Amino acid sequence: MTARSAPLPWLAIVLCAAGLFAASMGVRQSLPLFLGTLNTQTGLGIAAISLAFAVGQLMWGVTQPIAGACADRFGPGRVMLAGGVAIALGTALIPYAGTLPMLMLTIGVLGAGGAGALGPSVLMGAVARRIDPARRGMATGIVGAGGSFGQFAIIPLAQWMIGGFGWVQALWGLSLLTLLALPMILALRVPAGEADSAAASGATMGEAVRGAFRDRSFLLLSAGFFVCGFHVAFIATHLPGVVAACGLPPSIGAWALAIVGLFNIAGSVAIGWAVGHWRMKSLLSLIYATRAVAVLAFVLAPKTEAVVLVFAAVIGFTYLSTVPPTAGLVAKLHGARYMATLFGLVMLSHQVGGFLGAWLGGKAFESTGSYDWMWWIDIALAIGAALLHLPIREARIVPRAAAAPA
Repeated sequence: MTARSAPLPWLAIVLCAAGLFAASMGVRQSLPLFLGTLNTQTGLGIAAISLAFAVGQLMWGVTQPIAGACADRFGPGRVMLAGGVAIALGTALIPYAGTLPMLMLTIGVLGAGGAGALGPSVLMGAVARRIDPARRGMATGIVGAGGSFGQFAIIPLAQWMIGGFGWVQALWGLSLLTLLALPMILALRVPAGEADSAAASGATMGEAVRGAFRDRSFLLLSAGFFVCGFHVAFIATHLPGVVAACGLPPSIGAWALAIVGLFNIAGSVAIGWAVGHWRMKSLLSLIYATRAVAVLAFVLAPKTEAVVLVFAAVIGFTYLSTVPPTAGLVAKLHGARYMATLFGLVMLSHQVGGFLGAWLGGKAFESTGSYDWMWWIDIALAIGAALLHLPIREARIVPRAAAAPA
């Protein structure tokens, strides 16, 4: 079955993927709201709890190439279903996690690992195999915007549930919300005949992975995405703490995270459109340069409510807008057949950076009483990432196995 004969319109497929990403990203990004409460309930300390979140960042990355490989080989449906159930289970069990190993299990393994199986590598790989190549740039932008919408909508909902029902019931509500989103997986299943015909053609998965690691452009792309992970994880985990350290009310922290998600909807869709008009490596360099300027301005500005919210809006526009051009470059360099696997490997690099951003943020605050050093590291890494993308070449690499008959 080809993309043109799919039983659902391409937009319906893309919107279902966006809805699933909204649920997994929104629930996952809501968990930092519980960091202070978990510290009070467990007495483990901010640095220890930050380590559990950092393990989650790493696990989200480790899971994605594995989940992507399973999805490429067996189809994405079962992989996404298992991921959604794991998110729901891990979130529901957090109130019973009174020790660091238990927090690592619930937040770092079940929740984050499930989110990796229901994450962008599997979702965008499934979408890329179901729609025409000409629509992939806009499609990845819409899927990325779905994650942002989930962050914008679910974080305030979680804050409201905490205030109205208590933190335990709020976590159970987030768990239920994840389960309610899972029927959308039906739209993303790759028909068995299509999976079989794709598996029988072109390079094998091993050849695709080896070819990617021999490709300098793929390695530069992965290094740049490491920086993105560092930024995103630090901000997602510690922005409420930054707000509290500035003496601002907790509601500003929740709204700041929500505004990040809101403006990332616009950023993801805009970059998804721009992918079809400008070079993707140039767009990535521009995004990272914008982040460097935004963080520098925030460091130098007085920390008022307005400054925090404006900073959240600017960062939000660049937050996940790196995903459409990064995913697009993976497909352009190495094709869509094993995109879930290859983009999963790029996401692993992203989440190694995420591990360091989440963990070092807690260590920096515990050691110095502020996040100042982390902001300066953010600026330096953003400048480096902007430069790293410039040598990437966007010419399509034809796998040797596919090129041999010619």
